Amino acid sequence: MSARVRTTARRRPPRPTARRPAASRGARAAGSRSGRPTPRDLIREADQARRRAYAPYSDFPVGAALLTRQGRVIHGCNVENASYGLCVCAERTALWKALIEGESEFTAIAVTARQGHGAPPCGACRQVLFEFAPRLWVYWRDGRGRILRRRLAELLAMPFVLRTGRRA
Repeated sequence: MSARVRTTARRRPPRPTARRPAASRGARAAGSRSGRPTPRDLIREADQARRRAYAPYSDFPVGAALLTRQGRVIHGCNVENASYGLCVCAERTALWKALIEGESEFTAIAVTARQGHGAPPCGACRQVLFEFAPRLWVYWRDGRGRILRRRLAELLAMPFVLRTGRRA
């Protein structure tokens, strides 16, 4: 008489309830027929990033979605600190993250704050972004929810450029 071997099917571990943002997975954002994200898509991505903001002092969470030339969307959010000078804006966290991940060419950025508040990049962010992408498209919503669009060079009329023979 042969012994019957009992086999049990392997159980898969439970799936996490929250999905990681597309940018973290290195995926491309959904978009127009060309496969490139539309301004509305980038605004949605920035809204998603805003949910991760750490803004206990200003209560003004901001999110950013930076589009690379290859079509990746990199998220950033503002991170505050009790020492206000150490706070970092959403646009710069997106840029730092993109640079760390090896990206260096950018075509657009979307920035969002909560409903009813416009949030174009601040002067410091404009200057930092200009160093890497002077022709960058910048999208944000005005106080009524309409999407506004400008070239970074329009928003930063007189950028500081250090002539060292390096990137500018």
